[in-house]
Amino acid sequence: MFDPLWGGFEEQGVKMKHALLHSVLLQFLLLAACDSRISYEPDADSDGHTAPTAATVAANAAVLNELDFSDRQDFEEATRGLIASDPALKIAAEDGTVIWNQPAYGFIDGESPGSVNPSLWRQASLNNIHGLFQVTKGIYQLRGYDLSNMTIIEGETGWIIVDPLTARETAAAAIAFARQHLHARPIVAMIFTHSHLDHFGGVLGILTAEGIFAENIRIIAPEGFMEAATSENIIAGTAMGRRAMYMYGKPLSRSERGHVDSGLGKSPAFGTFGLLEPTEIIDRTPQTVMIDGIEFVFQNAPGSEAPAELTFYLPHVKAFNGAEVTSHQMHNVYTLRGARVRDALRWSNYIDESIELFGEAEIYLASHHWPIWGNERIIHFLEQQRDTYKYLHDQTVRLFNTGMTPGEIAETIELPSSLRQSFYNRGYYGTVKHNARAVYQGYLGWYDGNPANLDPLPPEEAGKRYVESMGGAAAVLEKARAAYEAADYRWVAELLNHLVFADTGNRDAKVLLAATYDQLGYQAESGPWRDVYLTAAYELRHGAPEKGLNISAMEDILRRTPVDRFFDSMAARLNGPDAEGVELRVNFVFTDLGQSHLLEISNAVLHHWPSDPETEASATLKLTHDLFLQMITGKAGMAELLLSDDLELAGSKLDLVRFFSLFDKPEGRFSIVTP
Repeated sequence: MFDPLWGGFEEQGVKMKHALLHSVLLQFLLLAACDSRISYEPDADSDGHTAPTAATVAANAAVLNELDFSDRQDFEEATRGLIASDPALKIAAEDGTVIWNQPAYGFIDGESPGSVNPSLWRQASLNNIHGLFQVTKGIYQLRGYDLSNMTIIEGETGWIIVDPLTARETAAAAIAFARQHLHARPIVAMIFTHSHLDHFGGVLGILTAEGIFAENIRIIAPEGFMEAATSENIIAGTAMGRRAMYMYGKPLSRSERGHVDSGLGKSPAFGTFGLLEPTEIIDRTPQTVMIDGIEFVFQNAPGSEAPAELTFYLPHVKAFNGAEVTSHQMHNVYTLRGARVRDALRWSNYIDESIELFGEAEIYLASHHWPIWGNERIIHFLEQQRDTYKYLHDQTVRLFNTGMTPGEIAETIELPSSLRQSFYNRGYYGTVKHNARAVYQGYLGWYDGNPANLDPLPPEEAGKRYVESMGGAAAVLEKARAAYEAADYRWVAELLNHLVFADTGNRDAKVLLAATYDQLGYQAESGPWRDVYLTAAYELRHGAPEKGLNISAMEDILRRTPVDRFFDSMAARLNGPDAEGVELRVNFVFTDLGQSHLLEISNAVLHHWPSDPETEASATLKLTHDLFLQMITGKAGMAELLLSDDLELAGSKLDLVRFFSLFDKPEGRFSIVTP
């Protein structure tokens, strides 16, 4: 059988593996015998990423002996039912910006290079398989058009669409491709499996708000969907957005030394996002609903992988859609972009409930990755996923009850061999280490009980003290170089992180720290860990981004977000020290919504309440919701606001200007690995 990881037949692949290991060992011995100092910028790529060291190549080669890379079942199932694919698939926004570029991942072919963990390379190879697939009669999937999958289910009269991808542009391209190759039918229903953007954000590439009412299209979502979909990124959105650039490697080239995969899929599509309000809600388990002549049995699973989530079963074809409660990887109990931690025990219990409810399934499919066929394989997969999250939960609790701290637990805990040998339990997205920390945080919070960590010095001050106590910058650099040559990369990162925060102008420290993050990234099995390390290296070499995320891309979602949620966000942007001693009241009257909200600053805190349009205030703004959104997205500044025909101002202009001047305007460009 042909093995794309090695570019040859399995028998040849075994010989190649032994040859590579021998070569790596020889390189490592030669390196150890060499007296000359390592250069930290050898053979840099276009982003400045250094070549993998012999130690990194050896570490990655060793992975080939830890897992059964001869197992081809995933590749067979990932290609099963392929109807058509577009090898030149590129999708652009209206301004011509390419937001999806499948050919950019063409380098993922053949054997894994020394700069990529072979296990992640395997996952990336599987996620490269894209196109329109028939899962079974009447069920199709579009995979590789976005981070997530779009599923099409044939009803009696039309199509039922499950999860319309992240962006309007990718969703429109995917549905157009399906219509080219399938018998075109009207869309009769849409199902949002959960409240994360990659499962609803592309809806306006397929439907319009007007069309839903005119054509009586049903939109079905889990309980709490609108609250979760519109709230997660509003208050903390700036920091989450900046950190997401790290998690998904947004500034990185798509290359052997750059971004290769997120583990969950290739990458999110950073296009134009939308949202439509559900017409029907799933709020119990099991809940049977007939949709265009097809029986759906829903499982409501709030607080699993998302605050609002559902799975469903189709009895007529014995197909179970696990949404994102299950997938071909270990998922995040905590996501590196930042979010509230998830409940690993509750998550495990939902999977157990799925087995109990839908244990006759002969087909498994989901919001990411490829399907599984055969009841025995499906049950084994579900049981292993269930037990992975429960093991992480139970063992973390056991260990913290012995007094172990998050760092100690993360260093100690390991899945049993019966779980860690399965590729679909590997840490391609979540990892054992950061998920164990998340379980700890969920129960005990950030504090580990050690008073030395209760009120530590801030990074810059701590860095200066550490560097001074170690004999100064030159001494720290010397120790770091020795550790780098010994391939002790985690220690190098800790040393140089202190030095960079103590002396951000120290170029030698930045150069070596960037090279260190390169090696840590190359060895990572997790797509997000790789991207975080390599994006950190990129920032050390090139600085923070010139632009933050474009909030105007979220305008369609913001349009459907309750205005009081924006006022919560404003309260979190009030500059408390500047607002000390200020007493102001501003009344917002939305002329097209029939709503009024009073905002009051006192005690350096912003409160807001529903109000009467005539409530006494320092200033009253009568404006349309559209003008308010233009202000929120930055399309209209204070001057445009005050001159707009859609605004009427009563009261003091000076007080209004003073009011708005008290709020920070974060751009989401802040540095992360430098002060």
